[in-house]
Amino acid sequence: MQLGINLGYWGAGMDADNLAVAKEADKLGYAVCWAAEAYGSDAATVLSWVAAQTERIDIGSAIFQIPARQPAMTAMTAATLDSLSGGRFRLGLGVSGPQVSEGWYGVKFDKPLARTREYVEIVRKAMTRERLSYEGEHWTLPLPDGPGKPIKLTVHPQREHIPLYVAAIGPKNLEQTGEIADGALLIFPSAEHLEETAIRHLRAGREKAGKTMEGFDVVPTVPLAVGDDVSALADMFRPYTALYVGGMGSRKQNFYNQLAGRMGYEKEAAEIQDKYLSGDKDGAAAAVPRELIDSTTLLGSVDRIAERMQAYAAAGVTTLTLAPAGFTLDERITALRTGTQALERAGLA
Repeated sequence: MQLGINLGYWGAGMDADNLAVAKEADKLGYAVCWAAEAYGSDAATVLSWVAAQTERIDIGSAIFQIPARQPAMTAMTAATLDSLSGGRFRLGLGVSGPQVSEGWYGVKFDKPLARTREYVEIVRKAMTRERLSYEGEHWTLPLPDGPGKPIKLTVHPQREHIPLYVAAIGPKNLEQTGEIADGALLIFPSAEHLEETAIRHLRAGREKAGKTMEGFDVVPTVPLAVGDDVSALADMFRPYTALYVGGMGSRKQNFYNQLAGRMGYEKEAAEIQDKYLSGDKDGAAAAVPRELIDSTTLLGSVDRIAERMQAYAAAGVTTLTLAPAGFTLDERITALRTGTQALERAGLA
């Protein structure tokens, strides 16, 4: 099992620290550095900045939002980043959510599975550098009865095949991801529930495509905090968990809330959402079960974290992406180093 690092969103006041964290991860031998985007910083700019100041670590989009870009533009960006980084780019895609898609991008959040499938097909076709033509429900290239003609990408990617990942949570999305992608980006992963909530659906998709899980990258993001008081460390992530379970998306379309329900926290997830959407964010955070936090994070000593890493590896994780917590740069660097120590102690390095 390899380790990755997730820098999250840029512009949160820790930008200089984030670069230092990425550089340290590069020195420590982390496999990949991911950057996210929502409705603030864009991931492509951040990744180009990180790539220019690191040497070996891969850079990955977690995610490029599908409603934000035409698929041919994403192919251009992927090819450019792969070329500039010397073949270190990993392309992560996702549909975002209804509030961002429709409120920020003005793109209707409908038929996300079909839209994702077409998007991936177009991106992959464009990156082969063949002349691009496509007829689908959501995209037609070139447009009919107009001046457009099939053209091809002029940039040569560093590699013939750029690894493509899809962020997936729901069973149908996970199955399609197994079918069409090279890897899956997961969030709030519990090692104990990973088979039932994710792996079996990914496996079904791989089988549909005539493939096995061999070579498929299962990539969950897991917050990491080091210390002796596990309860206090868990409390650090109450607002984070409450935001996703209670406040992401709408009441009817909160994929993280539904995931918590599939892990056995349906009643608690409903309470968290009720409190969060009513404006009681503190109450929502207090309602998050400690067991939910503990099972979806890495908390405690090196030995405890190593034990949890073993559980993730046994569940089928191939790249464990860490989000090292800390109020200072030194604390985050310590967490990062603890990650590599725990991986070695677990016998997974």
